[in-house]
Amino acid sequence: MTTEFDDIRPYHDDEVPAILKATVNDVELHSAIGSWLAPGVNRKAPWLIRPLVKLALKWQFRGVRRVDDFQPRLRGFVKRILDKSVSDLQVRGLDKLDPNKAYLFVSNHRDIVMDPAMVNWALYHAGFQTVRIAIGDNLLSKPFASHLMRLNKSFIVRRSVKGVKAKWQAAQTLSRYIHHCITVDNANVWIAQREGRAKDGYDRTNSAVINMFSLSKPADRDFASYVRELNIVPVCISYELDPLDLAKARELHAQEQKGGYRKRAHEDIQSIARGMTGWKGRVQLTFGDVLDGDFESDEAVAKAIDEQVHQLYRVFETNDWAYATLNGETPAPANAEVELLAKRVGSARDALKPYLLRQYANAVRMKRGETPLVSAVAEASEPTQ
Repeated sequence: MTTEFDDIRPYHDDEVPAILKATVNDVELHSAIGSWLAPGVNRKAPWLIRPLVKLALKWQFRGVRRVDDFQPRLRGFVKRILDKSVSDLQVRGLDKLDPNKAYLFVSNHRDIVMDPAMVNWALYHAGFQTVRIAIGDNLLSKPFASHLMRLNKSFIVRRSVKGVKAKWQAAQTLSRYIHHCITVDNANVWIAQREGRAKDGYDRTNSAVINMFSLSKPADRDFASYVRELNIVPVCISYELDPLDLAKARELHAQEQKGGYRKRAHEDIQSIARGMTGWKGRVQLTFGDVLDGDFESDEAVAKAIDEQVHQLYRVFETNDWAYATLNGETPAPANAEVELLAKRVGSARDALKPYLLRQYANAVRMKRGETPLVSAVAEASEPTQ
């Protein structure tokens, strides 16, 4: 049956065999995986590596006929990534939630893949249903990427549409879909609190995201009750080390000094791979309380989410070390992860060091309720009071 959500929703069970067959046979997917696993061989002898990738994919997804068959095949992969890149994953707050209810998890955002992956890992092992994941179409330029994400219960946020009317219609459809997931399908949803990752390390909810939630609100419904119906739960993820901190510092520096940042070819794929496999040290994932206030505006909801995220954020020794270093102190490394960060900062170009340190130091300021640290360029561009 055709619905208005067909072009953005996750795939249904009856679509899985044909979509998976096309994806496993996609030459571009073979090339992408080959360039990740063995870049040298993929470049010099693609005829050797790509058929092996295809055989591995066929073996991995043999017998998959339904959506619920697909995700279990990924659990071993996620476990291997967590075992190699995380020293300790602590999950808190799920004991306050009901596995039989559907929630809209609004999360701070550090990594494109691993944030929702760790949320799903935690939910699955606690007996909750996994989430439907909101993902921007800017990350789905290749058909195989779109297919894999939609097989993994992701739905598409149409960010690339042009024109005011088209953007408005896409936002309304997205709003109706999210409401439908929670109230009709009884399905959990994950969405980031803002478009893009918090590259400066300071988490803030964009009120435009909350506005999108309420676009499908009937005229005769009051705002507060509609928001409560969505069962919004703030989620806070805290990394001891960010594998992409230097890349984020490089991007922030380019944006402020040159007015923009141009990505290299295949940079998105490389960033996704590094974010997944790079060392993170300890990670804490905390689920907050369901929002239950008499909210009168999008800004009030965004503020309530931020208050929980900031309160729940775990400040690690890496954050304290960066904060002290920016304040002119010279603290001794407190543990191996601080030593790694100190070496990373020490080997970075001088122009990038402040951007790198601020990513970690801003967590301390956020926890204390202080404003984020910004560069001199950003400060100069702000209007005077």
